[in-house]
Amino acid sequence: MSHAASPLPTGRAALLERLAQPETYDLAIIGGGATGLGVALDAVARGFKVVLVESHDFAKGTSSRATKLVHGGVRYLAQGNIALVREALHERTTLLHNAPHLAQPLAFVMPSYRLLDTPFYGVGLKMYDALAGKAGLGATEFLSRARTVQCLPTVRQSGLKGGVKYWDGQFDDARLALALARTAAAKGALLVNYCPARELLHEDGKLAGLVCEDSETGNRFTLRAKCVINATGPWVDLFRQQDAEAQGRPVKPMVAPSQGVHVVVDGDFLPSDHALLVPKTADGRVLFAVPWLGKVILGTTDTPRSDLAREPLPFAEELDFILTEAGRYLTRQPTLADVRSMWVGLRPLVKPQDDDGENTKKISREHTVMSSRTGLVTVTGGKWTTYRAMAEDVLSECFAIGRLPRRPGGVTVHLPLVGAPQESAVRHRMNQAQGLHSYGTEAPAVAALPGADAWLAEGLSEAMVRFAVRFEYARTVEDVLARRSRLLFLDARKAAEVAPRVAAILEQELGRDADLPAFQALAAQYLPA
Repeated sequence: MSHAASPLPTGRAALLERLAQPETYDLAIIGGGATGLGVALDAVARGFKVVLVESHDFAKGTSSRATKLVHGGVRYLAQGNIALVREALHERTTLLHNAPHLAQPLAFVMPSYRLLDTPFYGVGLKMYDALAGKAGLGATEFLSRARTVQCLPTVRQSGLKGGVKYWDGQFDDARLALALARTAAAKGALLVNYCPARELLHEDGKLAGLVCEDSETGNRFTLRAKCVINATGPWVDLFRQQDAEAQGRPVKPMVAPSQGVHVVVDGDFLPSDHALLVPKTADGRVLFAVPWLGKVILGTTDTPRSDLAREPLPFAEELDFILTEAGRYLTRQPTLADVRSMWVGLRPLVKPQDDDGENTKKISREHTVMSSRTGLVTVTGGKWTTYRAMAEDVLSECFAIGRLPRRPGGVTVHLPLVGAPQESAVRHRMNQAQGLHSYGTEAPAVAALPGADAWLAEGLSEAMVRFAVRFEYARTVEDVLARRSRLLFLDARKAAEVAPRVAAILEQELGRDADLPAFQALAAQYLPA
């Protein structure tokens, strides 16, 4: 099945009116990133009454700042974590089936500069294929030197011995988050962005709901719920702390934030539909050069942070590391002047409770679900690829603590997301610039809006901006240029150039000031100083 033209949402006033109704929800979810949205969709698909509130925009934090890979986790295989890899490979297939307009297979090539590298990595990747079984996307191949250069035309040829090619997936993270939100809304869930949870409600020592506040009007709403889910990623400890204070017991922080920096350069640095993967750089990290929406993403780093910045900035040494390492494997050395955009995601790594939180590469990438004495269910860790499995684990915990009646799972395994075309529909390639193809079956609905032929930038029309406001919860220039379109992540200067026109359309649609200066200041942070 595929979805017809745009379901919900209507205007924000209607959403807030629903929020004001005296209602007891089965689940109230705090956090509108990959995890919270996944829980909302799973729960509403099982027939539960669901409300979700997000303090900023959906996927504003970590969930829009991924490396854009839907992967089984080759490096977890190296760590011997077979169970995690198997689960992720299974989920990779599910995601590619349920959102073929937003996620596609992608070939990776590991170039070898030492004779033993090809067999060493090749054997590991054959194991990766074996674990994927029928869910494999293509067989691992050993490449000659000539074939490696054919796949990666700008790979450094001096000393090149050959390579290994394997398959994983790639996706548009922020648009996938929106598809989850809108699919959940179409099934009856109430989701509201720019509506932070301000306090948890306790009655007789048990959690009974939360109070949230509309950022635009300052109006407060009390939401009663049988189960409250804390799905705030790197920020989960804030609500765990608040919950613990109500019990008069301290809690130990469970998250050690680590930041991953991504740098975007022009497509001619790697003019290919294959990605380059270096499994071990000078300091033992993994380096990617990934074609995405017409540009190339270089990354990433893994640096511990003690703060929880909403807009974390890369450290100078991280930028230097990425550009220098990329220059060791590409024919042309990228410099700061070549950076079109750079962004930083905070990973909510779950720390062992006796750990000092120093080496984030060794901390668990797996997700953790736990509940407090009052009934607050907290979920954190994990990665985009396994968002659906995480949601099932969260609901299992709600059943285990007696907050919700058990209902059979597996309901989202074959649930196409909004816009998903039939399986037979032609998949587009992610290394084209973003255009109407990312809307899937909703493309005609976008094209029918005013301004379908008025292009503001490559891959962004006036009609897309109107669609973002009317049907995709967009409230600000940033919502449109960072997450409904990915222009800020692809070319921050271009995003700043078109921002005034986007602001003008937003002001028409919303009937209020779009705060253009705030976006211009943000866009400047996506470029090296």
